[in-house]
Amino acid sequence: MTARPPAPPARSAWRDVPRLQVRRFAALAMAEAPVLAEEILCEIRREYPHLPVVLDDSGEPMALVGIRRAIEVFVQHLETAEGRPRVPPEVFQEFGRGEGLNGRSLDSLQAIYRLGVRLAWRRFAEIGLQVEIPPPAMYELVDAGYEYLDGLVDQSVRGYAEAAARQAGERLRLQRRLMELLLAEHRRGDPAEALAERADALAERAARVGWPLPDKVAVGVLLRPAREAVAPAVGQGVLLDMEYEQPHMVVPEPDAAGRPELLHRALTGWAGAIGPPVPLAEAAKSLRWAQAAVRLMERGLLPGGEVLHCTQHTEALVLLQPEELIDDLASRCLAPLAHCGPTHGRRLAETLLAWLETRGGAPEVAARLGVHPQTVRYRLRQIRELWGGEIDDPDRRFELELVLRTQRLRGELGGPRARR
Repeated sequence: MTARPPAPPARSAWRDVPRLQVRRFAALAMAEAPVLAEEILCEIRREYPHLPVVLDDSGEPMALVGIRRAIEVFVQHLETAEGRPRVPPEVFQEFGRGEGLNGRSLDSLQAIYRLGVRLAWRRFAEIGLQVEIPPPAMYELVDAGYEYLDGLVDQSVRGYAEAAARQAGERLRLQRRLMELLLAEHRRGDPAEALAERADALAERAARVGWPLPDKVAVGVLLRPAREAVAPAVGQGVLLDMEYEQPHMVVPEPDAAGRPELLHRALTGWAGAIGPPVPLAEAAKSLRWAQAAVRLMERGLLPGGEVLHCTQHTEALVLLQPEELIDDLASRCLAPLAHCGPTHGRRLAETLLAWLETRGGAPEVAARLGVHPQTVRYRLRQIRELWGGEIDDPDRRFELELVLRTQRLRGELGGPRARR
C-alpha cells in the first residue's frame, strides 16, 4: 500500500505578507512596547484599583516588566515566525502566585489579561494600517494573540496552583499544631503560670489559622469508610486532621444553631464518635470519651456504621469501660447464682434486675419481663433464699443493679431494655 504524501502546510495570510512590511510592523511595535506597557498597566490599575504593586530588585513594578516583556516576545516572534512564541514564565507564574496568596480568584487574573490583549490589539491594528498589512493577516494576528494569552494564563495557573498548595499545606501544618496543643493532656493542679502560658500559646496558634477561640468544644474520632476516603466537608470552623489513623475533629460550640445538622449531613457514610461538650481547656477529656466510644463500637458493644454522640450513650460508656473492676464486682455480687445453671441463672438475674429497676411487686415485674406473675413470685422467692437479708441492703442492691445493667449492655442478659 502506497503511503500518502504529507499534507501541505496550512496557508498563512501573515506569512504571505512581504518581509519588508513585517519588519516595519515589528520595528514600530517594538518601539511602542514601553509606552504600550505603561498604558496597559494604567488601564489595569484604573479597572482594578486594589491590585497590589510589587516592585522588582530595581524598583520597577513587576507587572510593568511582565507586560513589556510579553509584548516584546510576541513581536519578536512575528518577525521571525519560527514556531510558537515562548512565554516568559517567571513573571507570569509570580502573578499567579500573588493572586493565590492574596486570596483572589483566577477569574480576576484572566480578566486583567484579556484587558491587556484588547488594548495591545487596538495599538497593533493602528500600526497594521500604517504599514498597510492586509486585513486577513491582521485577523490571523488576533488569533495568535489570544493563543499567546492562553500560554500566559497557563503559566499563571501553574503559579496559582503552587501558591494554593503551599498555602493549604502551611495551614494544615499550623492547624495540626493547634490541635496537638488543644488535645494535649495537662495535669490537674498545674501551676497558674503554666496554665496561662498554655492559654497564650493556644490563642497565638488559633490566631495564625484564623480560628476564633470558642467557649466549648466537642472532640470527634472517626473511622474511615475506606483507606482513601476523601475528607468530609465538615464546614468552616471545625478543625479536622486526617493524618491520624482514626481522624480527629474538634467542633467549636457543638450545640450552636445548625451545627448538629451540618455535621450529620457531612458525616453521612462515616462512623465514629463525638465526645461530650467541654470547656476549651478540657478538650482532652472529650477526646478520651470519644476514643472510648470508638473502642466499644469496634467490639460491637455500641452501634456501628454511624457517628455517635457520647452524651446519648452515657450509661454504656460509664458501665462498659472499667471491665476488670466490673467483672470482679460481678463475680462477688452474683456468686449465689453460680450453682443455678446457665439458663436458670440468667432468668433469675433478669428477674432480679427488673425487680431492682421497678421496685414493684410481682405484677409490675411480670409485665416488664412478659411472663406470668406467678412465675415472678417463684423466682423472687428463690432470689431471697439465695441472697438472704443482703437483698434488703441498699448498698448491695446498688451493686447488683450496676453489674446486671452492665451485663445487659454487653448482651449477656435479655429484657425489654436490652440493647447493644
